[in-house]
Amino acid sequence: MTPGNQTLPRRALITGGASGFGWAIAQALLAQGAQVAIGDNHPDRLAAATASLPHANLLALELDVTSPVSARAAVTACAARFGGLDTLVNSAGIIYFTPLAAISEAEWDRVIDVDLKGPFLCAQAAAALLSASGRGRIVNIGSDASKVGFPMLAHYCAAKAGVVGLTKVLAGELAPHQVTVNCVCPVGVSGTQMGQEVLNWKISATGQKAEDILAATANSIPLKRNPTVADIVHAVLFFLSDGAAFLTGLALDVDGGMLSTIPLPGVAE
Repeated sequence: MTPGNQTLPRRALITGGASGFGWAIAQALLAQGAQVAIGDNHPDRLAAATASLPHANLLALELDVTSPVSARAAVTACAARFGGLDTLVNSAGIIYFTPLAAISEAEWDRVIDVDLKGPFLCAQAAAALLSASGRGRIVNIGSDASKVGFPMLAHYCAAKAGVVGLTKVLAGELAPHQVTVNCVCPVGVSGTQMGQEVLNWKISATGQKAEDILAATANSIPLKRNPTVADIVHAVLFFLSDGAAFLTGLALDVDGGMLSTIPLPGVAE
């Protein structure tokens, strides 16, 4: 890998790219001159995303991350359009709030398939092209649920913890090919569709107003504010940057210090 190659715009596939973090990352990369494919299994979202930002470097692909055939087809389409692939961002994800006793096998399998098997299948499909590029990057989107357990989220926490483990395995296996693999673990962001789903569940579970829940959440974060989509995008872009070329196997908490600090016991703030 030469310094000259490092400065080239990226050729990226972003799963879950038609909404949420994926779409925001896609827009940021396009602004940097990258060629970007957004993969999503919702045709209406893909159509809305491409209509909102018509761009010569944007490729919209129907992608089911739970299907190895679909994952390989998406990677092949990227190679045909972009002449290769050097970046994969695994952003597709789902969440359900269900008590342990009520989680069906089908629901368990669905969450694990999308949130854990999906990143595996897409990384597996893209690995050869990422390695051939000499400057490969994979960034997985984890969660604060990658690091701690939350009631009602047994399947989601298991999947997101698995994403961190997968990140470390991929980092070791792909390092000889100059591919770095890292994970960004955000605390809940209400500005995404999933974040809004979480907020709506909290409203229904507590009867509180959205603004009161968000205020309480911000107060629990040491930096005393809720995260934004931009906070997560900046972390992803850092891992894709030349400055992160020697960083691999990391799971970065983007949480305002919530998981790494605790109040002094017995002392009011």
